[in-house]
Amino acid sequence: MSGTFADLLATPGVEEHCELRGTFGFMAYHGGQLEEMTDVIASAAAEACGASYYGVLQPKGLDWHIPSTRVTPEHSATLAGFLAHVEVVITVHGYGRRGYFTTLLVGGGNRELADHVGAALRPRLPAYEVATDLERIPAELRGLHAANPVNLPPRKGVQIELPPRVRGTTPLFWDWEGPGPSPHTQRLIDGLAEAARSWRP
Repeated sequence: MSGTFADLLATPGVEEHCELRGTFGFMAYHGGQLEEMTDVIASAAAEACGASYYGVLQPKGLDWHIPSTRVTPEHSATLAGFLAHVEVVITVHGYGRRGYFTTLLVGGGNRELADHVGAALRPRLPAYEVATDLERIPAELRGLHAANPVNLPPRKGVQIELPPRVRGTTPLFWDWEGPGPSPHTQRLIDGLAEAARSWRP
């Protein structure tokens, strides 16, 4: 589908959420049915550590991927307000690629924060590779473009790409009835919240 971020936000059923708390932020603007569970993970991590949150949720039946470089504050006063409020951010995305089914990709312009996030996640997710070395991350998933929202706050941020398994959306967890997210997903949320809580630039 073609169109702008503003067109997406104007589409019936699309929801834009923003909660301003601390100056550490979490984003998930490909949330809802597009990159499943990314909004749940970002929102839960933000709430757990008192961080701010911005998310865009697409309804069931809509599969509209606006590239990150076109998710711009010029098209959303809510996003502009969020970016003006936070100092640094973790953006949560979902991806699926052969050879990377258990690999979390930690990109974004703040490489010090990327290493910090990696250190918080590895003990909690020993069955996964947490890739913070940019050479391990495919170029198109590194989140380094200056127009990417992850790099717009003053201290930029980290873009984390999550495979389906850690989001709890594979057959491994289809019989999980809760309460709450799957065990892997909850450990991820806890790790992200701890990384934000303990971050000292």
